Amino acid sequence: MNAWPAVEHTGIRELHGPLVVVGDVDGVGYDEVAEIRLPHGERRHGVVLEVDRDLAIVQVLEGTAGMARAGGGVAFAGTPMRIPVGDQWLGRACNGRGEPIDGGPPIVGDRTAAVAGAPMNPVLREPPADPVVTGVSAIDALTTLVRGQKLPVFAVAGLPYLELACQVAAQADTAGKRFSVVFAAMGLTHADAGYVRDALAERAREGELVMLLNTADDPVIERILTPRLALTVAEDLAFTGGREVLVVMTDMTSYAEALREVSAARGEMPARRAYPGCLYSDLASLYERCGRLRAHPGSVTIIPVLTMPAGDITHPVPDLTGYITEGQVVLSAEAHGRGVYPPVEPLASLSRLMRHGAGPGRTRADHLPVAAQLTAALARAAQARELADLVGVAGLAEADRRHLGFATVVERELLGQRPDERRDLDDTLDRAWRALLVLDDTDLTMLPAALVAQHRREPAP
Repeated sequence: MNAWPAVEHTGIRELHGPLVVVGDVDGVGYDEVAEIRLPHGERRHGVVLEVDRDLAIVQVLEGTAGMARAGGGVAFAGTPMRIPVGDQWLGRACNGRGEPIDGGPPIVGDRTAAVAGAPMNPVLREPPADPVVTGVSAIDALTTLVRGQKLPVFAVAGLPYLELACQVAAQADTAGKRFSVVFAAMGLTHADAGYVRDALAERAREGELVMLLNTADDPVIERILTPRLALTVAEDLAFTGGREVLVVMTDMTSYAEALREVSAARGEMPARRAYPGCLYSDLASLYERCGRLRAHPGSVTIIPVLTMPAGDITHPVPDLTGYITEGQVVLSAEAHGRGVYPPVEPLASLSRLMRHGAGPGRTRADHLPVAAQLTAALARAAQARELADLVGVAGLAEADRRHLGFATVVERELLGQRPDERRDLDDTLDRAWRALLVLDDTDLTMLPAALVAQHRREPAP
């Protein structure tokens, strides 16, 4: 807990959106914690955004509604924001400020950590390695998630990205290792927040989950704090507690819009689409808090989920996210329209670190060649589909018709699954083989002939 000094500043100059401008301050620094006292005794909390001579700009986490310039005061703690860390977070559900919403006691502990975090020393950073099996075939087969990786999900509003995020959070695991999930949600409706709690209830009961839920009617400034709290908790669970930690953050577009609102309130010069010019570095300060550290147990893996306004992948949030992260899983409105769940578009999705987490000694020896052949055959099927739109299916060559049938089997047998269905990796790869065997041997040019012959001889499960 912060020890608040006796000095309280009463020179509140301005109230502007979520910001308070305090005058006649001395010795106050950036990122310092503040406590705001209202005339009727209510206490609110804030963080110093900027200091200019004797002025301090404070963002109020609870918002400035109901505040007045006269009659209140602001005290500064002299330190950046810190929170208790440790295993006591596991199994708990909190709001975006870390206050319990599950009826339990406040989270306290002997150790604290700065919410702002610190960048990983690149000299001590280990490359990502070994798989995180999500139980979702579309991800495990074709865009394998690797421990220490940051792999975003790109979606359009209206697609079931929240369901997919919850499914991954509920099912993901690393074989033989202590595993935990930190789920941070920003801007949820109350119905969606209830869905998240129900979907992740079992993992919470097992003491493997931390939930931080910021709802749409919570102060917008809280959304800026939520992912930082989540990553601070995750870093301690990983590098002090020795756990493999998966952090799922949704929706990062909602987070970026909160940044834009604060930037506008501060009067900053806007950049692309009115987002602040610091958006790239701000997103990087979150995404780069994942990885593995030499001589430290555990790892932090991040799945940021974001919506693309109007489906525009060049929108600043997905565009900048793509520069920082190591691949993407793209959800398709067309696949969703065909009733496929999850509606992953395999040809637009990739994991740049897949080779570090799949193959012999990690998943299965045939995983990488199977994934390569699936992708090549799906690309051929996409070409055949375009040609069929011009000349009709009857006008296609036999090989093109085989690939169209193959794409249908992939969608039905491999990509499509129930939101509550967890598939192990062997089941996923066996399904991939069943789809590939629809094709002739002459179509399977990326697989060893002996391996193809072996699977054609094996009886179907």
